[in-house]
Amino acid sequence: MQLPATHRQFESEITADRRDLTRPSDRALGRVIACSGARATIAVSASGAALGGNDGYAIGRLLSINLGASRVVGLVYEMRTLDQAWDEAGANRVAVEVELLGEVVDGENGTARFDSGITSYPPIGALAHRIRSRDLEYIHDLGQRRGVVLGSLTQDASVAARVDIDRLLSRHFAVLGTTGVGKSSAVALILRKAVEVKPNLRILILDPHNEYAHAFPDNSVRIDASTLDLPFWLFRFEEFADIVFRGRPPLEDEAEILREVIAVARNRYRVVSSQDMARDLGSSVLKRPIDPGARRPGETSGSAELAAPYRMADLFTAIDEQIGLHELRYPRATLRALRVRLETLYGDPRYGFLFAHANSMETIAPVISQVFRVPHRGRPVTVFQLGGLPSEVVNAVASSLARLSFDLAMASRGSYEILLLCEEAHRYVPQDQGLGFTPTRQAIARIAKEGRKYGAYLGIVTQRPGELDPTILSQCSTVFAMRLGNERDQQIIRAAIADASASTIAFLSSIGNREAIAFGEAVATTMRMRFSEQRPEELPAMAGRALAQTEQRELLVEELVTRMRGL
Repeated sequence: MQLPATHRQFESEITADRRDLTRPSDRALGRVIACSGARATIAVSASGAALGGNDGYAIGRLLSINLGASRVVGLVYEMRTLDQAWDEAGANRVAVEVELLGEVVDGENGTARFDSGITSYPPIGALAHRIRSRDLEYIHDLGQRRGVVLGSLTQDASVAARVDIDRLLSRHFAVLGTTGVGKSSAVALILRKAVEVKPNLRILILDPHNEYAHAFPDNSVRIDASTLDLPFWLFRFEEFADIVFRGRPPLEDEAEILREVIAVARNRYRVVSSQDMARDLGSSVLKRPIDPGARRPGETSGSAELAAPYRMADLFTAIDEQIGLHELRYPRATLRALRVRLETLYGDPRYGFLFAHANSMETIAPVISQVFRVPHRGRPVTVFQLGGLPSEVVNAVASSLARLSFDLAMASRGSYEILLLCEEAHRYVPQDQGLGFTPTRQAIARIAKEGRKYGAYLGIVTQRPGELDPTILSQCSTVFAMRLGNERDQQIIRAAIADASASTIAFLSSIGNREAIAFGEAVATTMRMRFSEQRPEELPAMAGRALAQTEQRELLVEELVTRMRGL
């Protein structure tokens, strides 16, 4: 079939204006027919047979517009036909809408650089063509910054997707995506690269699904309900009260009683009575060390604000003394109810990690050594498995760990860099200020706002960015946005991403597994990438799945009940 004169002229101009005659002619795509400050329209001639195989102007692809000494880079975000009907046998004119992202400028010595923004806009008739791999490398070049390879560009697998690991950590990062897109695998890869670059980095993973220990078999320590020792006296009053009252706000009398008897118990732990002296003469009780971070009555809060030890026995005695007073300050029923509540908590085997060895620890040094790997002995990653803890203590435990992460980094004056990774972060820092646990929100927010000054870093992972506190997300200077189908979640990303690449968000709902749109300070420019495929032994695995692979037998009901009770 003979093509119309306009189509023959259009195609001949494209072929004749190839920038490099040694390259195949199919690099040329079309001509600019409209241009504004941020966008351009390119007219492309496509036949019915060639359209399906031509991905040079597919949605989400980058292309370049030749200006001689420079090439303007555009992102394809929309396509439509310029004719009223589609000709299956002949050529068809297609309008390709692109967003202008920047330009690749050739240097005098044969090198090139990519600059965000446009200095020379393409004129009408400028030639658009498939972008070269070398230009893609220029666009995503980190320059002198230290980068690690996390995968490759979706558009061209031969071009590595590099990330500045120092800025990724020090300015905090977030990995966002719906269930099943590969978030946990991507996070495991990022953490593995971070440890390779910074061997002295300590990583504390708050793992609600008990899945990350499988991904770090050789360089991590797993802490669960059976191996954890987190003494009850380490918790601040708000945290301990949340455990005692099972998440409900305490009544005014309950809070005052608990605060008062804790103060009495702490004072009695510090002061050794004459009977104790006679009984324990010569023993270590006379030389009991006091935690240097502890505060005595009347002292102001220090930077670390570490709690001083006390005994549960003294706590019970203080309550009994209140009950026995002739002039009661509090109702006896409230005092007795609090004592019963504390006794129940103290005797519950599920809370053994709070009480079993609490009074064999005189300071928090053993906790710091276990949780934060000091020294790390080749295992800098701590996987803190929250899934096996009673649900009533998860908030308080997360709060205390986040608080200790900041305090340790600040006290070390830069000697220890600590990354706190929060899986399911919307649980701890929800958007609704009325939800969640206030001390946990405050502790994580402190790391987000002040941590980078002291070497305390934050990693946020969530499938519900719309339910995450926007203040926390705004502190994450690098974001990996994986597939998000919810419109509200997409709006959150749209508000965070640079205006110059806002069209990238249009296909967030349809990108593939292991794919992400990375933007922020750790990347040279916004990029659509695919994370590297990892070996099965490097992937996170749910504890139940890992158990099923190694334990091929049917569990007895007694065993199941025992595990459920945490015995």
